[in-house]
Amino acid sequence: MAHPKRKTSKARKNKRRTHHKLEDVTLSTCSNCGSVHRAHHACADCGYYRGRQVLAVN
Repeated sequence: MAHPKRKTSKARKNKRRTHHKLEDVTLSTCSNCGSVHRAHHACADCGYYRGRQVLAVN
């Protein structure tokens, strides 16, 4: 197998890894109750998604 001829410097390694980070979660407001929920997910408070009841919330 091939081996590197030179040690990869910390700066070069960290430049390559700048895009390996977590992104913020996109939040939306519920059109039914107005609470904040994750985008493309059903609302945990009322159970609505895109104007329809999809979860039975007690």
